[in-house]
Amino acid sequence: MIVCYARGGGLGHLTRVRAYLHTVHPGAAATIRTEWPRDPAVLAWADEIVVDAFPAGLGGELDAAGVPPGARVVHLARLLRWDAYRPLIQDRPLRFAQTWLAEPVSGPHLSYLRSVSDRIDPLSLLDPPPATAPGDPPGPWPVTAPGDWLIVHSGPPGEILELVAYARESALLEGLSPRLVLVSPAAPPGLPAGVAHRAVRPAWPLFATAGRIVSAAGFNVVRQAAPYRHKHRMVPFPRRFDDQFTRAARARRERT
Repeated sequence: MIVCYARGGGLGHLTRVRAYLHTVHPGAAATIRTEWPRDPAVLAWADEIVVDAFPAGLGGELDAAGVPPGARVVHLARLLRWDAYRPLIQDRPLRFAQTWLAEPVSGPHLSYLRSVSDRIDPLSLLDPPPATAPGDPPGPWPVTAPGDWLIVHSGPPGEILELVAYARESALLEGLSPRLVLVSPAAPPGLPAGVAHRAVRPAWPLFATAGRIVSAAGFNVVRQAAPYRHKHRMVPFPRRFDDQFTRAARARRERT
């Protein structure tokens, strides 16, 4: 059994871990936990423990003492604001049998991972195919039309409205009048008239036919939109640990 510890402030950590399981352990039995069990015996039956994104947990709650003897611990690493995160790591850090780099990290971050990992390798994540209920059309295609500009974000509401404003201004500057479609779990108060809303998950199957993709610069959306970088427009937002500004700058360099 695989146990994945994926704690975060939104849904991105769950998307990433599901992609990890699909990529590395397709079809394997797994449990995803968003809280670390206080009793180490709960993990005694795990063949592999996967620690997502934060090598010591989101709040620095993980150290070597919390891992059952003999458990194989794996880390799925992504870009962090390392100066902000590093003080949370305790005196007895986790030791990883394998660290997978889901994207390049900063030099100091990589140096730390080398000090606590037996092996480090890059990993290109693949998302599982979207699930459909019996009788549903194959995938979310009917909810948008070719050429629609998609605004993809799960919140908070203020950021969604900022992305909508950016999309409208971008269309005006390009001399275009596309239909704008917000793809988000919920429409925020004040969503302008004329902006359609679709609560579709996952959003990435819609990207191929979109005229533009407007989003923040979170890990998952930047990864999923990489094949369509020529039409992806990113607005990075500040986060406690995630470095959206560096990720967006990298993606823009790759686009040119």
